[in-house]
Amino acid sequence: MDYKKVAQQVLECVGGGENLVSAAHCATRLRMVIADNGKCSKEKLEQIDGVKGVFEASGQLQVIFGTGVVNKVFEEFAPLAGIDVASTKDDVKKAAASKQNWFFRAIKSLGDIFVPIIPAIVASGLLMGLLEGLCNVYPAMAQSSTYTIIHLFSNAAFVFLPILIAISAAKTFGGNIFLGAVIGMIMIHTDLMNAWSVAGATDIPTASVWFGLYDIKLVGYQGHVIPVVIAVWLMSVIEKKLHKIVPEIIDLFVTPLVTVLVTGYVTLTIIGPVFVVVENGVLDGAKWLITLPFGIGAAIAGAAYAPTVVAGVHHMYNALEAGLLSAEGVNTWMPIATAANVAQGAAALALSLKTKNQKTRSVALPASLSAFLGITEPAIFGVNLRYVKPFIAGCIGGAAGGLVAGIMHVGASAYGITGVFGFLITTDCTLGYLLDMVVAAGVAFILSWILYREKSEDPIETVQEIPEAEKNDDTTSVEREGSKQDDKAVYSPLEGKLIPMTEVPDETFASKALGDGVAVIPEKGCVYAPFDGEVEMVYDTGHAIGLVREDGMEVLIHVGINTVELGGKYYTAKVSNGQKIKKGDLLLEFDMDEIAKAGYSLVTPVIVTNSDEYEGLTRKEHGRVEPGDQIITGSC
Repeated sequence: MDYKKVAQQVLECVGGGENLVSAAHCATRLRMVIADNGKCSKEKLEQIDGVKGVFEASGQLQVIFGTGVVNKVFEEFAPLAGIDVASTKDDVKKAAASKQNWFFRAIKSLGDIFVPIIPAIVASGLLMGLLEGLCNVYPAMAQSSTYTIIHLFSNAAFVFLPILIAISAAKTFGGNIFLGAVIGMIMIHTDLMNAWSVAGATDIPTASVWFGLYDIKLVGYQGHVIPVVIAVWLMSVIEKKLHKIVPEIIDLFVTPLVTVLVTGYVTLTIIGPVFVVVENGVLDGAKWLITLPFGIGAAIAGAAYAPTVVAGVHHMYNALEAGLLSAEGVNTWMPIATAANVAQGAAALALSLKTKNQKTRSVALPASLSAFLGITEPAIFGVNLRYVKPFIAGCIGGAAGGLVAGIMHVGASAYGITGVFGFLITTDCTLGYLLDMVVAAGVAFILSWILYREKSEDPIETVQEIPEAEKNDDTTSVEREGSKQDDKAVYSPLEGKLIPMTEVPDETFASKALGDGVAVIPEKGCVYAPFDGEVEMVYDTGHAIGLVREDGMEVLIHVGINTVELGGKYYTAKVSNGQKIKKGDLLLEFDMDEIAKAGYSLVTPVIVTNSDEYEGLTRKEHGRVEPGDQIITGSC
């Protein structure tokens, strides 16, 4: 590969150096922030020699080259673009964030707030569903002490939801999480009338505020979401400002006192009353849409769901679902999301069964199955968007499934689960949920089957094909010939839990654009050699390491998702480039707690980057593994 020529072509496709805000690279991708996206051609970028895919995420244009290639391309790209290499790794994330408009930054913040509390909501929702199911089978249980105790568990997260939201919001906005918890407690304090008791009350207490300017109702904010988020945002702003201006000697006393006093008073007198009206308007709008006659609104929402995933704004639905659960006790949005997800999975499934291209099938089939389990990004980004028509078929299928959900009034007792596992949290109308999925999948599958046409140049085939220079290299051919051994294996480099590559929370890895493999959710911060071989590259940020087995198999171990942004913090390499290694040698250490505190996923892909050279590659994709356990086998 002519790396300088490739770099020049990339620069031309993004509109030249004057259109480039900043750029950096990680173990696999060239990451760029573009000033004017209208001057950028993603189609031409995908046709450049060595490019395995192009994605847009978090304000960055990411061009996938793969391990060992991206750094060489970047070495040529940096001087051509006039990039300060030393500063880009720290600046590219800030540049990408600042480039996004306020709306997308707000949506990202909502995702950062509501995604971490999903386990608590799911636990409560599942308990509620299981409890009600048992009561349907054994009605007498509803009068038992066991029911009373477990029911207490099942609604705890919803009763104290404002506190959970406040803690998560404080973490997202950079405030003290304990002060955030106090603000949440103030909003549902027992001295305030419980919001759920207001409907039947005849005498609601009031208080005169702002020196008699007006009165407010002394009612708590149980069941509310948006007022809590706004209140904690204000708290974080005040706290950070005070930390800057208050002398350190009295900061410990003055800052918390003033922060809680000012935020609490403004929340109960202004933020709460105003944003309750705003939130009720949003919820009323969503309920109006979903309950339009004949399920029309639910169908519209089902069709629009997948495009919002592509746009990266789907995290806003977490706040909507939490609000519906708190206000109505039922989440009517989840079945619509399920319809959209399974429809995209069915569209990818139809493509995988119809295509004659083995590589296309190897990507599309697992991506489709993943979507049926609620993880839709691999199907959308890895398959359907590449061919366009399956994506459209999936949107139409989502509309059909949403129509069924709207007509049959299907709901759920939690959020955070869709697809097949959604049956666990479906309330009452289980048959409706089943029909929702069947109709969505059936329509999408049939339309995708009809619309998809095999082309002479398949996009997935193109991005994985072996460069001509490699095909004609006699040395490479000899190495491949000598590596045909069925008993070769890749052993786990980590202790932890195995998951399929399609479940990695990053579309580049999940779509297998970089190669086949598995991923490990680590339980200890040590990476060991998965075979005898050589260290091809230790990345200077320490988050990834490329290895070559003695027979030529190339493996990338990428510790965490987007952890290149840490700039090397919390990683310590124990080997160097070109070093010979034996299975079980310690390669890398990392601080799991600090990486998690910084907000990064620890999921670690283990990728055979030249997997297209190996037929019958088999993987162990589930279960717990220790370093040295066999996880991948295959022969050339």
